[in-house]
Amino acid sequence: MARIKSHRRAVIIGAGVGGVATAARLAAAGWKVTVVEKNDFTGGRCSLIRESGYRFDQGPSLLLLPHLFHETFHDLGTTMEEEGVQLVKCEPNYNIHFHDGTAFKMSTDLATMKEEIERFEGKDGFERYMSFVQESHRHYELSVTHVLRKNFFSIFSMMRPSFLRHLLALHPFESIYGRASKYFWTERLRRVFTFASMYMGMSPFDAPGTYSLLQYTELAEGIWYPIGGFHKVVDALVKVGEREGVKYRLNTSVSHVQIKERPSGPVGPAGPTARGVVLDNGEVIEADKVICNADLIYSYNNLLPPTSYATSLAKRKASCSSISFYWALDKQFPELSAHNIFLAEDYKESFDSIFRKHLIPERPSFYVNVPSRVDPTAAPKGCDAVVVLVPVGHLLQSSSESHKGMAGSDGATQDWDAMVAIARKTILKTIETRLKISLGPHILHESVNTPPSWKEAFNLDRGAILGLSHSFFNVLCFRPKTSHPTIHNLSFVGASTHPGTGVPIVLAGAKIVSEQILNQVPRTKVPWIANGPVVAKTGNGLLDRVQWMPLLNWLHWALILVLVSLASAFGSLTGGWDWRQARFGGDW
Repeated sequence: MARIKSHRRAVIIGAGVGGVATAARLAAAGWKVTVVEKNDFTGGRCSLIRESGYRFDQGPSLLLLPHLFHETFHDLGTTMEEEGVQLVKCEPNYNIHFHDGTAFKMSTDLATMKEEIERFEGKDGFERYMSFVQESHRHYELSVTHVLRKNFFSIFSMMRPSFLRHLLALHPFESIYGRASKYFWTERLRRVFTFASMYMGMSPFDAPGTYSLLQYTELAEGIWYPIGGFHKVVDALVKVGEREGVKYRLNTSVSHVQIKERPSGPVGPAGPTARGVVLDNGEVIEADKVICNADLIYSYNNLLPPTSYATSLAKRKASCSSISFYWALDKQFPELSAHNIFLAEDYKESFDSIFRKHLIPERPSFYVNVPSRVDPTAAPKGCDAVVVLVPVGHLLQSSSESHKGMAGSDGATQDWDAMVAIARKTILKTIETRLKISLGPHILHESVNTPPSWKEAFNLDRGAILGLSHSFFNVLCFRPKTSHPTIHNLSFVGASTHPGTGVPIVLAGAKIVSEQILNQVPRTKVPWIANGPVVAKTGNGLLDRVQWMPLLNWLHWALILVLVSLASAFGSLTGGWDWRQARFGGDW
């Protein structure tokens, strides 16, 4: 891609996936970009843990929606292959183990799935499975077209005819478990095709039916893994950005965003304006645009002036957290595939324990990843690297620094040392019972992440590893905006802002944010902006331009009341949703 010279400067807080992707895109458009990161590594949760020849993915280990990864590199004038990223397909997708020792093999191979489905659901089951895939495909295509590639600036963005006519087809007011129950008649397969809601940090009994799109991408596109670990993708984007001039400053903590009052003029209207960042050491990095890739709730409450909106964000429903074990084993266990799911017998109760009591279930479901099964470089020869993720409740207090003594809804306390011990014992016993193998004696080294350590390492509010929840009133125009509602030249990218959580979704968000920034600059021409520059700040057409008219303003509030009533009726309204944000996106 030919670089376009520009005198504009951007500073990005945080070198997570969203930060490095946005940095590369802006630099390719000619901006001078500086990325500041408090840790000594890039990638955030998408980073690596190394120990004596073993390598573990600290966070994500499933590469889904591969076209969004390829699109990012294509937009930057290169490919993943040219940047040294080699993807391998994981087959089967998972081995899913039930409490009684039976298992289900999930695969992209249709013959395998036919055999597996009919084993549990009978001959008619496969036809119902295909109907489920058809619905999931519809959710997938509509979501990619109308959500992942669009910005939602206000509730009027949801009134776009192209979106409204598909809203009910996305089943946002039904749970994914409820939708799966229409196609699968056995409890086991209802579980098989709903556990992936945990990728969004939600219970399948609460997650909107829309998110069956996750099952679709796994079944149709497969699960992929980058040789060398998931961080290879981030590292490739860092190198692309550096070639375009991006400067990375690691071990550099930000004290706060520098905000100045801007008089009205040719650069825009008057008001508070982000003019750079102030580091912990007092150094000021000035910029024309500040993009925050740090945890959104942390940013609003620690890097910006206090507001009631910032406080309300900390009360919104958050995703779950995890206790994650990283085990270096002195031998290989072929009984474990690359991706393994162990489902709890008390399926619903286990999710209630996580999302209602914010504790660890007595008998949890958990995920076991063995990267050395598909990537021999992850462990020494003849050995295995194993990552075990146990979903647990997030920290109960957003602002508390205390990690013990916080009580769950049933009065039990969040004693993380005790929970880690329980989790380790339960995992080892469950694997031994179901697979007849004993991992414990072969663990040479163990690292652990818990909600407190997630919070400390990455400033994650409540230690929630996937940011804000994805209930209906935490997505689309109700999710925190990509631009600050009252501070000019301040944008956000990452899991808790639009469009949502997950590496491919955040990559889509980085494209949305980059386009939004570049579209505000006259005469900017970038190949990956299909229709060229758009000067309008919202870019949302007639409805956004006339939304201030009294009649439409009245209709706007009427629509909010209708949506609130609908959500209440379906039990989807989250207690932390701040209804003021549907219109203003900020404080009154």
